[in-house]
Amino acid sequence: MSVFMDLNITYRSDKSDLKTLIQTAAHLGYSTVAINHVFEPQPKQKKQQKQEIPKPTCISELFDKLPIIQGKSRPIRVLNRLTLKVSDPGHFKNGAQDYRGFDLLAVHPSTEKLFHAACMEYCVDIVCVTVTEKLPFFFKRPSVNGAIERGVVFEICYCEAIRDSTMRRFTICNSVCLNDKTHGKNIIISSGAKEPMDMRGPYDITNLALLFGLSESDAKDAVSGTCRSALMHAETRNAASGIVYTVKTPLKTTNQHGVTPLKTTNQHGVTPLKTTNQHGVTPLKTTKQHGGETTSTSEGAVAPPSAKKAKLQPPESDV
Repeated sequence: MSVFMDLNITYRSDKSDLKTLIQTAAHLGYSTVAINHVFEPQPKQKKQQKQEIPKPTCISELFDKLPIIQGKSRPIRVLNRLTLKVSDPGHFKNGAQDYRGFDLLAVHPSTEKLFHAACMEYCVDIVCVTVTEKLPFFFKRPSVNGAIERGVVFEICYCEAIRDSTMRRFTICNSVCLNDKTHGKNIIISSGAKEPMDMRGPYDITNLALLFGLSESDAKDAVSGTCRSALMHAETRNAASGIVYTVKTPLKTTNQHGVTPLKTTNQHGVTPLKTTNQHGVTPLKTTKQHGGETTSTSEGAVAPPSAKKAKLQPPESDV
């Protein structure tokens, strides 16, 4: 059975509203949701107070007991996510201590240069795509391929598309442009819901993804498999800077160069098929004379009994 996820539920200061969103997600069949805290740095000005990144939500303060997933016997998993709306290269700092309290880290670039930096340089898990207006730049294949190789995913939110027809047109247009460059890879679809009415079930989202240009298998991965890959990428980013793995190999005898010889080779490193003479030619037959008889034997063959008899008995003399 597939595990469905919604990695973008908008944070609400009212705890009762936030609890209602999470309960609705569990009722719709989502096994994992992420509370999204959005932070937009402002341009630096004189006599301006330092802007603070919001703190992650304490899940234990929201629920004494997490709601049970519809159709399953286990509770829903709730994560914290931070989304930075970046309009200047100095707004994002790789490895900042303020980011470590969140399970997921996303960035929403506003220019082509920042989009390229988010795909190639920023240590993030999710790159958000604008859906409320026409994109001010075009997606370029090198940037998109670089993000895919690094394990970064692209996010499309659908809540604006079900509210207004104009937003729906922008969402479909931008999603199709992104799908043309990614070929359906590393795309997740989230709700971005602020109210319970903004959320839809996982199977409704897979049908909606077909309008975005995704295939049927890619549409299903957009709410399950690719979301799980994003979570694994986030856990790796938080735990370590690399992965070490071991491979078990069978023990074999090796030579002085550390190479396992498959067969006996000559001084030139070539495996001889047959014994050759000094001219490098393989003799096909060897001819021997036994008492006036000529006997031909192949290389490595046994001489016939008549030849052995002729060799042991000398020729009779005429008396």
